[in-house]
Amino acid sequence: MLNPIAFSVGPIDVHWYGIILGTAALVGLLLAVREGKRFGMSPDFFMDLLLIGVPSAIVGARLYYVVFQWSDYKNNLAEIFMIWHGGIAIYGALIGAIIGAYIYTRRKGYSFWRIADICAPSLIAGQMIGRWGNFVNQEAHGGPVSESFLRDTLHLPGWIVNQMDIQGVFYHPTFLYESMWNLVGLVVLLLLRRRPFLRAGELFIGYFIWYSIGRFYVEGLRTDSLDFTGPAWLAGLMNAIWSPMKLVFEPGVLTYGGNVRISQLLSVLIVVAAIVLVVVRRKKGLAQSRYSDPLISSKSQTPAGGADPAEAERNAKGAEYDSNRVV
Repeated sequence: MLNPIAFSVGPIDVHWYGIILGTAALVGLLLAVREGKRFGMSPDFFMDLLLIGVPSAIVGARLYYVVFQWSDYKNNLAEIFMIWHGGIAIYGALIGAIIGAYIYTRRKGYSFWRIADICAPSLIAGQMIGRWGNFVNQEAHGGPVSESFLRDTLHLPGWIVNQMDIQGVFYHPTFLYESMWNLVGLVVLLLLRRRPFLRAGELFIGYFIWYSIGRFYVEGLRTDSLDFTGPAWLAGLMNAIWSPMKLVFEPGVLTYGGNVRISQLLSVLIVVAAIVLVVVRRKKGLAQSRYSDPLISSKSQTPAGGADPAEAERNAKGAEYDSNRVV
């Protein structure tokens, strides 16, 4: 078993979880800064966005969890603020980060959709790396499996198999499944963002579609899912969509006594809503600008970086052409 504490500085313990999350944030920032330079965006813009997005994500992640587990907190409100005791949710983090990012980008005069597109690969890269924090902490895993399943069926290296041994029982490394899904998603987003057919906002929407599909199927393996008791037809629908996974995996046990996993239901709703949003935005002419168009602030009416509009457009088109040649 790995020691969750990387090192100590006097009385302060530095955990691997924090180091991994910090690395995830840094990688995401570097990806956004690098892409932002194509549009003349200052690195400071994305640094400020990160400083706003991270606290917003933490607040959103905690509130999401507390709302769906209110019975655990209603008699002890002080526990709501004790986030180090555990209890956060990724969808809540995304909601919080989006709200914070929307307010910030609008105050700067930029289109939220354009900035969200630039940051979409950063989000999925951060999630890809961040899941390894769950690996170190031996949390957010799936149901019990045999050691031979991990070693001989999945052919996982010994250091992963050994970490999945929790008090003598081996568990599904759902962190790994989601991390690998996000890795493929990162490649897909990086390839898609140079395509000329892509309209503003659609890369960000594509991120949500990709992530939600993977999250739906991985969530079905977990044993710590937030759930509720819904109508039989809804539970049956969720099980039917997940049923292809039963060819290889057994579903995880619903810990809280419900019959519908909240994250699975939300994943389905997001995928449907995202597809509808793309269609509606195109039909109503709400997605006229393209990903490669110059990024202009309504505050200054000039492209990011203060370049001449015609020159900025030529640079963007040239970058798009070069990228298409490479890809």
